[in-house]
Amino acid sequence: MHVPQPSAGGNVHPGDGAARDIPGGSASRPSSARSALPQVTGSVPTVTGSVPAAGTGAGTAGGVEVGATASVPADPAPGVPPTPGPVPAAAALPATSAAPAPAAAVPAGPVTRRELREARKRRPRLFRRSRRPPREPGAPSRAGRNLPAAIGVGVGLMILVLGGLLFFPLAFVALVTVLGVLGVLEVSRALAVRRIGMPLVPAVAASVALPFAAYYGGAESLAFASVFSFLALLLWRSLDPAPGAPRAVMAGAFTLLWVPFMLSFAMLLLQLPGGYLLIATLLLLVVANDTFGYLIGVLFGKHPMAPKISPKKSWEGFAGSVGGAMVIGVLCAVFLLNQPFWVGLVLAVAIVAAATAGDLAESMIKRELGVKDMGTMLPGHGGVMDRLDSVVFASPMAFLLSATLVPGLI
Repeated sequence: MHVPQPSAGGNVHPGDGAARDIPGGSASRPSSARSALPQVTGSVPTVTGSVPAAGTGAGTAGGVEVGATASVPADPAPGVPPTPGPVPAAAALPATSAAPAPAAAVPAGPVTRRELREARKRRPRLFRRSRRPPREPGAPSRAGRNLPAAIGVGVGLMILVLGGLLFFPLAFVALVTVLGVLGVLEVSRALAVRRIGMPLVPAVAASVALPFAAYYGGAESLAFASVFSFLALLLWRSLDPAPGAPRAVMAGAFTLLWVPFMLSFAMLLLQLPGGYLLIATLLLLVVANDTFGYLIGVLFGKHPMAPKISPKKSWEGFAGSVGGAMVIGVLCAVFLLNQPFWVGLVLAVAIVAAATAGDLAESMIKRELGVKDMGTMLPGHGGVMDRLDSVVFASPMAFLLSATLVPGLI
């Protein structure tokens, strides 16, 4: 029997050849298996890789190999009885059975650079750099602040303070007194978290009396006002039958020393001739300490200064504070105080050290009390004490340096 061969294009015509039954089974001969093959028209794309023997191998669909040219064994010569052969896998499969999906064909021909880039993007990576999601408006920055609100509040406070300092000295004293009273109230509320009741009435009265006593009477009046304030705390608490009197008196005395007493040293500078220039220098140095320390710490901070007290304060930020304050100190010493440049360097280093100590002291107190901020009065800054923590330590340092570093500076 003559069997037509496949065409050059790979076309296989079903129905060629006759099916002959094999005794003991229903499998057809290889020529019969060829009749069960579906018609494949056109050239079959070539898949790279090793191809098994013709008619077998992985990647078959409906009995036809994918990726190789269809190859059908020839029928035996006419007149020669056929011999039983191995049963093809395609003949054993039922017509309705689902064949495995063919492998993805790789397009032949040149690949453009754009396709290569897209393939690299789709390929999974072990270390893929994730893009940081955009920060919502008003959300805290990396340092935990609402930066636009913090800048706005800081600029507003600086305008009020410098305006009162340069044009209305008494208004400056009143502003500092109000800030001191607010700071005492914030500390009192923070102490209440630990159930420490500070005598509030004598503490507020002392916060008003100490700055005005320093401004009008000098250091002697400040000393006498401080002694009377402590006695008022003791007498007021002794008349109160509530328990915990010793702890309340100690808390009140500590608060008075920490906030209004230290702020009153700025009033001692203000009452002397030319003192307003030194206070302006003090405030500029404190602002430079906070600003440069914040910027350098956020950008380059890696080594915490006191991780158990203030994890966000780093040595890199402290170095930035010192460097920025030195620049401001030299400019202020030359153009405001009419002093040698080295005076500005000494002032800068001393003020930065005192301001950093004040910041760490307040952080330690907040951690002991279990509060994040002393208050919420100043958006982006927290409470009033979160801004006064540097000034209350820097004011006595500035007064000490002005009296001992250069005699007759003020």
